[in-house]
This record gives sequence, C-alpha cells and structure tokens, in this order.
Amino acid sequence: MSMLEGGVGAVATASDHAAQFIAVTNCCSPGQNFVSTSWLYGGAYNQFRVYMKKFNIDVKWVEGNDPADIDKAINKNTRAVYIETISNPKHSVLDIAAISAVAHKHGIPLIVDNTFGMGGYLARPLVLGADIVTHSCTKWIGGHGTSMGGIVIDGGYFDWSVSGKFPGFTEPADGYHGLRFWDAYGYRALSAKLRMDSMRDLGPCMSPFNGWLFLQGLETIALRGKRHCETILALAEWLEAHPSVNWVLYPGLKSHPDYDYVQKTMPNGGGGVFTFGVAGAIDEVRAVVNNLRLCSHLANVGDAKTLIIRPWTTTHQQLPEAEKIKGGVTPDLIRVSTGLEDFEDIKHDFEQAFVAAGLKPAAKLNGDSFNQALSLFNDGFMKDLGTAAPRPAGI
Repeated sequence: MSMLEGGVGAVATASDHAAQFIAVTNCCSPGQNFVSTSWLYGGAYNQFRVYMKKFNIDVKWVEGNDPADIDKAINKNTRAVYIETISNPKHSVLDIAAISAVAHKHGIPLIVDNTFGMGGYLARPLVLGADIVTHSCTKWIGGHGTSMGGIVIDGGYFDWSVSGKFPGFTEPADGYHGLRFWDAYGYRALSAKLRMDSMRDLGPCMSPFNGWLFLQGLETIALRGKRHCETILALAEWLEAHPSVNWVLYPGLKSHPDYDYVQKTMPNGGGGVFTFGVAGAIDEVRAVVNNLRLCSHLANVGDAKTLIIRPWTTTHQQLPEAEKIKGGVTPDLIRVSTGLEDFEDIKHDFEQAFVAAGLKPAAKLNGDSFNQALSLFNDGFMKDLGTAAPRPAGI
C-alpha cells in the first residue's frame, strides 16, 4: 500500500477507525484540536464528535469543502486537518492541493482518508500534497466484504521538527530510553512512531488472516476498479434520467459540481459509490430499499456485490437530525455501491423495486431480460420472496 500510494512506510491496523484514531492522536495531544469537514462517514464523524473528547482532543468542524473555511477554523492549538478524498455520503471531491497548502501554511499535516480512492487506483492524495493517508482495507482493497482492517500510510514529506508543535516526535520518548523519533528516523518518523508506540501500547493489530486476504485483493484491484467505475457511471446516468429519481450525486456525472476537478485529478473514474434521492415520500424511499432483490441491503461499500443503504436510519442513525443534514444526509437519500454484476441485471433490479414501491417505471423498457424480470414481479415472485407465491410457469 505504501508503494501504491507513494509513501515511505505503512502500518496495518484492525480497522479504519483504528487507523484514523492513531493518525490523529499522533498529531494531537490532550488540550489540542484538529479541523475536519463535517462531510464524513457517520462512524468517523461520531468517533471525532464523541470519543475524542475522552482524550481531551477537540474537533473543529467545517461545513463544506472550502479551503478558506478550513483556514479560518485553524487556531494556535490545531495540530492537523482531516478530510476524505470523496466525502461519504455527500460525494464532494475536495481540492487536496489547496487544503494541503492551508495546512502547511500553519505548520500542520493534512490527513486524508482515501478509502473511496480505491487503494490508490482512483486517487493518490500524497501526490497532491497530503502528508498522511488512511484506508479502510475492508472496502475495495479486500473487495469482497470478507475481512476487516485499516492502514495508515506515511507520506514522508512532513517535517515534524520545524514548527515546534510536535514534541512527541522531537523530544525524548520515555518508552524507548530517550529516543527522539525525528532524529532517529527523519522523514519516516511517523510510520516508526505508529509501529513502535501506538501499535505496541494500544494493540490495534490486523489479524494475519485478514492481512492475507487483503494481499489477495490487491492483486485484482485495478481490474475490479475499472469494472466498478464503468458500471456505476452507467447506472448513475440511467438513474439521473429516471422519472422516479429526483437527483443523483456522482462525481463522474457532468452535472456534479466537482466534475471538472475529477476529470483532471482522477482519470480512472469518479469512484465506486453514488447517492440518489427518490421522487416520493419517505414510505416510498423505504419501499425501494426493501424491494431490491439482487442488491444487498448492507452498510459496507467496495464489495463484489452491489450494496444499497439508507444512511438516515443506518450509518448516521446515531446523530441528531441537524447534524445529519450538516453531514449531507437527507431522509430521501439512498447510497449505492456497485458490485461486479452485469449492469443490465443491476438496472433491472432497480426498475422492479421502483415499480414495487408504486413509482413510475422508466419511459423506455428495453430488452427481453427486463420484460422477463417485470413479468416475474407482476406474477408475485419477486414482489415478496417470503409469501410463498406460486412461481410462474417455466421458472
């Protein structure tokens, strides 16, 4: 992973939560803070909002992705800036180079969660100016939703000594007979400190078997990444034109506000996840989710199978409503992570779910396979697999 991202070292952890925790806490000490956009994965948002307080580390929230707002939020006690390459589930693509310049102006590092960058296949934040990169290996790196893990990658660019803000790197370490990490390891100091300090004393170690599974996943990440991006763009374009859909947010669509930036910095694709809003009431939003059959209702992303979820009642459920909205989560929002299935099969599954929810089908119904799927639904087979409805003849 260090090679794929262009770093000087990497430390594998038991989860992405563990990775982001040790990345932040190696920058911040009690009484200090870090700045983060509020457009984050719900689990990360909650860890920062609730758990970091137990260590007397504060998070200063910025709503949106404007580097100027991040600049204003930084004060004398700020020790890092944290963002996601593609915010989840808002799907804003942040200008890493501009935000990096802001962080470096204040003598602090930029931490980027690049999970949605598909292991470096889509985006390489270190090349754009980031200092530390984290991933949830559970997603596209593993690729099959069978294992859990995270990783922290040390970019090897940040000088921990020049600002005087990071004594943990420059002062003698009690646990290593007065060793000074910066003097001993130079620009590899972070990866050394993570391994020798955080991993030893906190123990968030990745299991060997999960590590083996992730190595297997890395062998096919480019092949899978290409398929994910091709399928999701086709599905996003189809849904954007669908009468049962109010809006679609996908960075690979020309309608997305960050489209031009994505084309310039992410030539392999706009990501493997998008969100859309159902053109209906909340009951119809629930009905769409509940009537999808090929797609799995799971909170993961980056799987070999297509996954859907409604973040309002799942990944962001623990947050107050005002904070959900602040994080880009609305009641009508459905998140989709496309798998490796054939695009036509995924499309047909969404179409029958719209029909089952009482919404309008697409204006044009193409292909015998779709008509067969619609026929199955009309005969009761796909409407509710638990009703024991008679199977149509020949099935």
